Amino acid sequence: MWRAKLKLPSFDDICQQNNNETLSCITRRAALGSGPNYGWMNDALIRESFHRQMLRWHRTFPNTLVLNELGLRHGRCRADIAVINGRLTGYEIKSDEDSLERLTEQIKTYSAVFDHAAVITGARHRDAVLSRLPKWWGVIVCHQGKRGGVSFETWRSAGRNARVDPVAVAQLLWKAEAAEILKSLGEPSTLLRQRRSLLYERLAAVLGLAQLQHRVRECLKRRRNWRHPEPPFPGGD
Repeated sequence: MWRAKLKLPSFDDICQQNNNETLSCITRRAALGSGPNYGWMNDALIRESFHRQMLRWHRTFPNTLVLNELGLRHGRCRADIAVINGRLTGYEIKSDEDSLERLTEQIKTYSAVFDHAAVITGARHRDAVLSRLPKWWGVIVCHQGKRGGVSFETWRSAGRNARVDPVAVAQLLWKAEAAEILKSLGEPSTLLRQRRSLLYERLAAVLGLAQLQHRVRECLKRRRNWRHPEPPFPGGD
């Protein structure tokens, strides 16, 4: 089996080159740690390293959005990292410190929404993760060297999800966004004032899956104030 390996910079390189990153150097040094569990990488270190090395090229494309903590199924779970371009790709991080207790439910929710999905995990959970994932899911294994550098190994490439749920995709939209799409399709104003669950179901009914996915992706890319509550909309829910 061919496995691509990518060596990441050392801790000192990270601190020197990324003064404006979310995590401080102090946090990173704590994440690297020492002692009996040295080499166990936490979520923050894996996420930051993956963004910097594996997703950096995505950020060079103006039509691509890379996002942390994308809410799925109205908060049923959050995708640790989502890449939105001509498709929806989700990454779930399972660090050595994490439990796999919620993984089954997360797999189900990711599989309803994403075209491609993968778990990023340390060697500690690799075999357990592989035994639970559908075959189309990818697996990326991360390793930490003695100097704190992190490497990522593509253990299994992600395939295409053949069972995306159109309603789950529509649920990525805010109610106002769903109503605006339906309005553009000529749907009556009486429908637009209904509760959001009916709007999502209507979108799934009147648009083919590919059309719906395209509309949703474009809405997400245009959206501002991601971390603010959903804007109020006449008609409630």
